[in-house]
Amino acid sequence: MPDRTTMKAAPSTLVEGQRLDQPTFHARYEAMPPGTRAELIDGVVYMPSPLGHAHGRAQVPVIAWLSSYLENTPGVDVLDNATTILGWKSEPQPDALLRVLPECGGRSHEEEGYIHGAPELVVEVSKATRYMDLGPKKADYERAGVLEYVVRAIEPDEIFWFRQEQGVLVPRPIGDDGLYRSTVFPGLWLDPAALLKGDRRRLRAVVELGCATPEHAAFVARLAEPRAPS
Repeated sequence: MPDRTTMKAAPSTLVEGQRLDQPTFHARYEAMPPGTRAELIDGVVYMPSPLGHAHGRAQVPVIAWLSSYLENTPGVDVLDNATTILGWKSEPQPDALLRVLPECGGRSHEEEGYIHGAPELVVEVSKATRYMDLGPKKADYERAGVLEYVVRAIEPDEIFWFRQEQGVLVPRPIGDDGLYRSTVFPGLWLDPAALLKGDRRRLRAVVELGCATPEHAAFVARLAEPRAPS
């Protein structure tokens, strides 16, 4: 039986390993049966396996963490599994993202129901996709200009936090108190142990501490500043 990547695909279908541009991938993706999962990473089609309970369980505290920040920060937006068009060769579907709204100075925008442009912060939950999330997908986010990238890996359970420095996503150091602190979103603090344990109460408490700082207040004030129409 021939390998899937070498099989000739019908013009309107997607096959793992195909090389496509983003407009062609998007058109074919929309024509696929409901429930199909696919991403375009650096021009290559990836069709991940169905998500298991471990992935689903690990994603809940990620959304709880970001939602806590959203509740305290007018002018930002949290999305779960939203198709994100990053460029000519890239259309991933991040597990979660946090972005500044375009009317508040953010770099991404919504067009025809999809996010276009690089969100400020992206989170991926990785089990079977660990290699891709820390390899090709990280490189794609880097090229697109994502400012911070967090990977919640499973088996082994680990947290990776990267930030953009001179065009490269480099590991973000953890604080002496065991917390990560976003440099893009003041007040977005993370207790990695709480995220790994799924301790949503602790995650919310740490975000509340971060959002009580003068830095967060100044950030909220900047987001509220009037801006000229683009």
